Amino acid sequence: MNIFQRPLWVTVFALTAAILWGWAYPLIKMGFEEFAITPDMTGSKMLFAGIRFFLAGAIILVIAKCTHRKLTLSKREDAGFILLFSLVNTTLHYTFFYIGLSHSQGARAAILNSLSVFSVVIFACLFFKSDKMNTHKLIGCLLGFAGILALNMGGKASGTFTWLGDGMIILNALCSALASLLTRNLCKRVDVFVGTGYSLSLGGALILIPGLAAGGNLPHITLWGCIILLMLVAISSIGFALYNRLLISNPVGKVAIYNSLIPVVGAVSSCLCLREPFYGKYILAGALAAFGIYIINKDKKSSH
Repeated sequence: MNIFQRPLWVTVFALTAAILWGWAYPLIKMGFEEFAITPDMTGSKMLFAGIRFFLAGAIILVIAKCTHRKLTLSKREDAGFILLFSLVNTTLHYTFFYIGLSHSQGARAAILNSLSVFSVVIFACLFFKSDKMNTHKLIGCLLGFAGILALNMGGKASGTFTWLGDGMIILNALCSALASLLTRNLCKRVDVFVGTGYSLSLGGALILIPGLAAGGNLPHITLWGCIILLMLVAISSIGFALYNRLLISNPVGKVAIYNSLIPVVGAVSSCLCLREPFYGKYILAGALAAFGIYIINKDKKSSH
């Protein structure tokens, strides 16, 4: 049994990834503000995201090289799969995320993004014979969707659905769900650590290049802005490396249960760091989403 299968370390590593990803919500919005990137500057948002993921992937590949992991791909179809994984897991996923987050409150986006967990349950049942819909999964998904609907309760002052905000976050969540399914095949083609590095660096480049082509730039570069960007690079490097390694060493449910913390950490940290107004419906929506994820993963027999 390796360290990624020992219960204590599974908990430590999964909690670390979940907490890091939760903190990404306020840090991204703080980065936009520090670099003077406004909601209408799509090219600049893509440049900011592209730099983050390209550097994160490059760091992972350098570590892989230093630890004597094989970086070359043995088959041409493996390269095609890595390209597809990069597009879904990084390029499309985070293009939608960055655009959506810039048009939405961080706390709201964090809770809405929990849709990815419920989507992956449904997709897995549709595409994998080994995954069957059961009572736990059905109840968990219904609770999760109820939480997402709860976000849209109340008047306009407390936030309502917008296509550029919520719509983009939903597309991001769907990409995240598809990427989770693709991760199952990643380790069959390449070392998962190397595959993670390739997906982040290649996916980051595929965000960065069109961002530059669209006239993207960082209008106001400061030391604090660079520190925020480096923290986001670290979040991606550590979070994805740990999470993808855990996914290939344990049942998906055993790892995914910790993702219930992401919307909670994201919502609380956004309200604290960004001084966003905190609405009572965030507690209801976050609780329903977290409980839904817990119910889905409570039945270990449903984890494959």
